[in-house]
Amino acid sequence: MEAYVLDWVNLLLRWAHVIVAIAWIGSSFYFVFLDNSLTKPADPDLKAKGVDGELWAVHGGGFYHPQKYMVAPKAIPENLHWFYWESYSTWLTGFALFTVLYLYQAGTFLIDRNVHAWSPAAAIAAALGFLVVFWIVYDGICRFFGQREGGDRIVGIGVTVAVVLASWLACQFFAGRAAFLLVGAMMATSMSANVFFWIIPGQRTVIAQMKAGQPVDPVHGQRAKQRSVHNTYFTLPVLIAMLSNHYGFLYGAPHNWLVLVLIMLAGALIRHSFVARHKALVQGQPVPWLYAGVGTAVIVGLIVWLAPAPVPKAAAAAPVSFAQVQAVVAQRCAMCHNEQVISKNIQLHTPELIAKNAQALYQQAVVLKAMPMNNATQITDAERGLLGRWFEAGAPLN
Repeated sequence: MEAYVLDWVNLLLRWAHVIVAIAWIGSSFYFVFLDNSLTKPADPDLKAKGVDGELWAVHGGGFYHPQKYMVAPKAIPENLHWFYWESYSTWLTGFALFTVLYLYQAGTFLIDRNVHAWSPAAAIAAALGFLVVFWIVYDGICRFFGQREGGDRIVGIGVTVAVVLASWLACQFFAGRAAFLLVGAMMATSMSANVFFWIIPGQRTVIAQMKAGQPVDPVHGQRAKQRSVHNTYFTLPVLIAMLSNHYGFLYGAPHNWLVLVLIMLAGALIRHSFVARHKALVQGQPVPWLYAGVGTAVIVGLIVWLAPAPVPKAAAAAPVSFAQVQAVVAQRCAMCHNEQVISKNIQLHTPELIAKNAQALYQQAVVLKAMPMNNATQITDAERGLLGRWFEAGAPLN
């Protein structure tokens, strides 16, 4: 019953997390597009009001005319919308999901004793430490170098090095699936911390200065803009790190830390291409698709690198008996899928049940390589291939 309840909690938290994450990422993408698509106003009245950029857009049968004031408008509007609950809700639901799935079940999900044998308590403390320490390192890099000449480049290099080092460390200590997700979680934590510690406080300071009749210090807007730009570059790497836990061929690969770094790099390059595209279109320049091309090339390179070795013709042609399949399932799968332990509502302790769940067995153990969890039973690629050939031959019981 506990496993059943946890499955429901997992489902509902994941659903809520995806919903609020869509809202946050959508608003982030929109405002990056907006900032890079604004044009200087030609209307003298808009210039007199302090409008620095405007955009005309059509959507849903109506015309929209967003305007941006450099630093702040002369008076605070009565109806002012704040964009922060999208971020906070995404982090809260994500951390709750991480707690239910990975921290509460650390012995199963965080720890792979073939990678590093330690206690669940130590693994939990280290996982939480990743979230905190990365934020401290990232924030420190931004504080010390962000306002210097050429600071954006230095910050970019420093943050990249920090992400690469964290990816390597995570894959040395945690199960591959957990390591990938943990790297995504630490970056997502920094994204939300940017909103909580810098972006929103900076905006509140600007409003307080306006209400007090004081000159508005532009540094608050500059800092908020810097962190907002970082957030948009983190987005695609975070998404692929989060999605990777469904694809064992990624986190189970040799040198999996490098796989993670490269696929996140591809996401960042593709995202940069779209950011640069917005500016290029406004300025009438060619669209810089080179970055997206390089990112795509990195993904193609990963596809080639991670491709499974071809099965020898003799092995591929050899018929697979059900006795062979049953022996593999009994040794590698049945300890978690039997009459006493019915994990994920799947049982594999009889020939009839193996045949009934052949599709799920093929998908999870052969295609996705997600099972056994963290390869706890040490199933081999040859055994996965054997299960695959049996299923593709029609899953016969003889």
